[in-house]
Amino acid sequence: MTRFLVAVALLTLSACSTPPQVAPPPGVIAAPPEAPKPAPVVDQCGAVDLQHLIGRSRLEAPVPLRPERHRVACTTCPVAQDFNETRLNILFDAGTGRITEVRCG
Repeated sequence: MTRFLVAVALLTLSACSTPPQVAPPPGVIAAPPEAPKPAPVVDQCGAVDLQHLIGRSRLEAPVPLRPERHRVACTTCPVAQDFNETRLNILFDAGTGRITEVRCG
């Protein structure tokens, strides 16, 4: 009876332990761990709807009626560096006049 109890105890304890990590055989490359997925981007300024402007003339950009919520600037122009997720930024290349980026911020 004692042997039976010892065997049951050993089986119970081995079932609770985590299996050992087994290294892949030499010459086999293990897959890297999966990278965490980025948080979904929330479009709070309407930039997604204006992505079709990229590559077009800056003259096709909507005229900003409220500068605190919408700005059009060249990529080399000085602008305030404060981040506002509800402000729409339309950036264009000063040399070509083509819109290069539409984003919130």
